[in-house]
This record gives sequence, C-alpha cells and structure tokens, in this order.
Amino acid sequence: HASGLPFDDASGDRLRDWMGVDRATFYDTARIAFLPMGFCFPGQDAKGGDLPPRRECAPAWRERAMASLPAARAILLVGSYAQDWHLRRAGLARRGESLRERLARWREIYEASAPRLIVLPHPSWRNNALIAGLPGFEAELLPAVRREVAAATKS
Repeated sequence: HASGLPFDDASGDRLRDWMGVDRATFYDTARIAFLPMGFCFPGQDAKGGDLPPRRECAPAWRERAMASLPAARAILLVGSYAQDWHLRRAGLARRGESLRERLARWREIYEASAPRLIVLPHPSWRNNALIAGLPGFEAELLPAVRREVAAATKS
C-alpha cells in the first residue's frame, strides 16, 4: 500500500514472471489494467493476510469498471474471489468447486469464454503447495497466459 502500486512485492514479481512481462509493461496502464475485487481495502486477518472483500464495494464499482474496458482480450482471474465473480457472470461457475478443481479445468474455462478468462491462483508464497501439485501449470497454463498477455500488450 505504501507504493500505491498493485502487486509491488514478491507476489508481483511472481505474477510478472507468470505473465512474461517486465515491470515497465506490467505497470503500463495503456496495456494492462488492474481491477481489485473489493475496490475497498478490507483490512488484514491475525496472520497478516487480507480479509475477504467487503460486500458493499464490488457491487458499487465492479460492473462500471468492467464496462470501461470493452476491448479487453483476456482477463487473468487471480484468486478465488475474482474467479467466483467472473465465472458466475460468464455462466461457467460450478457450485462447491475448489480452487484446485477450477484450476484443473482452466482450459475448458479459457476456451468457453470471450474475452478469454484465465484462472490463476494468487501468486503468494502461501499457494506454493497448491501450485506444485497442479499438473500442467508450468507446461500448459503458464504458456497460455504468456501468449495471451503478449498478444494483448503488443505496441
């Protein structure tokens, strides 16, 4: 929060690596947009993690913000809250689905959506075990992310 930049930490380094972009491209607002799920910082829990998004903020801002991005080619759904909202909106949500199950069907979601919806875990170190246990994450999902990001950010 001190820098005023989203993902200005180790998780941002990891996300930039997943996307295949450098820091300058990542923060180039003409090519990449960041939309938080809550639009209001929810505070932190006892372990230092962010609390869930506050219920009143996303309904007040999310639809309007999405409408301002009509040319979006791909949307990286980083974390379960973003996935829940976008997949519900696209008719691709499954009741009771875990993050692991959702990531296992990333290609189905990707191919059924326009703009392309790409599910990703949050790039926090807290998800290392989840990521390590995902078949195809490095070999299939990340190359698809990099292709979409490269195509969407061409100058």
